[in-house]
Amino acid sequence: MLLAVAVAVAAVAVAVAVAVAVPALRHRLIRSALLRSGARYRRRLEALGSDLRLSQERRLRRLLGTGTAGGERGAAAQGAGRGRCHARPSQLVLLPAGYEEFQERHPLRQPCRDEAPGDPVPRLRLWALLAGCGDTDPRLQGSLLYLDVLGAAFPRALVHRGTALLHWSPGCPRAPAGWPLPSLYCTPAAAGTVPSRAAALRLQLLFALRQRALHVLEAGLAAELQDTLVALRTEWPRLAQELALGRLSPQPGLPEEVRGQLQALLTPDAARAAELRAECTRGFEGIVLRLWPQLEVVVVRTAHGTERLYCDSLCQADCQGLPFYCPFYQAAGALLGINLWPVEPVPRFLLCPDWAFCEFLPCLANKEPRTVLLDELWEGREYGLVVTAQPGEYRYRAGEVLKVTGFHKQCPMVEPVRRESQTLSVRGESIPEEQFCQSLCRTLRMWPGARLIDYVCVESSLLGDSSGPCAPHYEVFLELQGLRDLSEGQRYKLDQRLQEDFPVYKSFRFKGSIGPLRLHLVRPGSFSRLREALGSPVPMPRVLREEQLLRLIQGSVIS
Repeated sequence: MLLAVAVAVAAVAVAVAVAVAVPALRHRLIRSALLRSGARYRRRLEALGSDLRLSQERRLRRLLGTGTAGGERGAAAQGAGRGRCHARPSQLVLLPAGYEEFQERHPLRQPCRDEAPGDPVPRLRLWALLAGCGDTDPRLQGSLLYLDVLGAAFPRALVHRGTALLHWSPGCPRAPAGWPLPSLYCTPAAAGTVPSRAAALRLQLLFALRQRALHVLEAGLAAELQDTLVALRTEWPRLAQELALGRLSPQPGLPEEVRGQLQALLTPDAARAAELRAECTRGFEGIVLRLWPQLEVVVVRTAHGTERLYCDSLCQADCQGLPFYCPFYQAAGALLGINLWPVEPVPRFLLCPDWAFCEFLPCLANKEPRTVLLDELWEGREYGLVVTAQPGEYRYRAGEVLKVTGFHKQCPMVEPVRRESQTLSVRGESIPEEQFCQSLCRTLRMWPGARLIDYVCVESSLLGDSSGPCAPHYEVFLELQGLRDLSEGQRYKLDQRLQEDFPVYKSFRFKGSIGPLRLHLVRPGSFSRLREALGSPVPMPRVLREEQLLRLIQGSVIS
């Protein structure tokens, strides 16, 4: 009898061990195959960078459906700026009738609206990947490069279920950075698709807390990571209770059907709940690394531009001691570049010549400058981006300005500088978003104890009659930590700083054709609600253009 029991127990133990080991083994095998493919594509990228014009021509021909055979015929077309990026003279036949005809047939199209980062999860067949059939899909190429770069910089980052995902994707699952290897993630896909942004991020946080041995924390937007950690600060007692009981509480915005699916994945974990309570009781400085002591890196797929505000804030507080890696550059709904340097504090993106056909408008040229090509860029200069990434969608102005920071081989490395749609202007004075942010941050240094959480601006034309009978002006809505009110003198400091930083604005203020800036403080959590009201996960707009969003932020004003 005892022997039979022992045999049964042993059989159960072996079955459990096999059940645990098989997914981990499958993960390692697929990871190995993907890393080999990533290394192969990285070598291919190096080769593509040796002749940018030929690579760009081939990409455009595929988009036009004309093949690539003409790429080897070529009529010489020298790029004026090619020498400064060490490119050898190459040949260009972008169309049988020439590049000028392509421009004439397809005039520049208006700037695109901000797109949600990430793409719907594609279907990937491993045999096609191993055969190299997926080499022309930029999404696949980008994710393979991401896995290759991340694994090389952080050797334990690609372990089974070692990554937690924080990203709201209402309606349909959106591809995480490592989508070809879904076994990387410990977060259920259903947790991010619920209608409520707040509920989605809280659910993903709960499942991340269950996995103490995390190596990577991934967010779609830096703002999503910030709002998730704000939820941790406010709801940690309830989260600890749910961990201890293994029971998911009802909450607004969480459909019962989804709640039932996720509840089936939870089991009680009293030890982890006790650890959560102990660490949160100590405070929230460096809380991320204390809760997940094996964490190596925070991956944020969109962290450039004014999203850097959130990254900088997190680095100084909750995420102390952790590097931030922003792997992709996306614009106009297309994947355009990859960051191959994950440990550098400021992301630089290598524009990949085989992902889209790119043109550039020099920012300091005449009113109607001609577009230049990928191998005609100059280091240190700024350019407006024009993208052809999908068949039938030619020459879209992306609405973004890039700065060329250097070259890798011949491929330019760029840093996104600003979004053209986010420029303040009530009299044609034109204050770009990144320069306004710099002026605002300098002003805050004159307010002792104040820490900027978030901000938006509004041009008085959107206010209508509520702005009163005054000259056109800006209104700025701030969420601050450390200050509950501002004196009139403090409020004027920002207007004064703008006059010092922008002579044209100062001139209009002196003439009285622009009125004084008005500053408002809003209650905590206002910007989280504003991001949910946007309806899709897009980078935070700094200049509101919609009355609905304006009314929401006006309703949060406390001073």
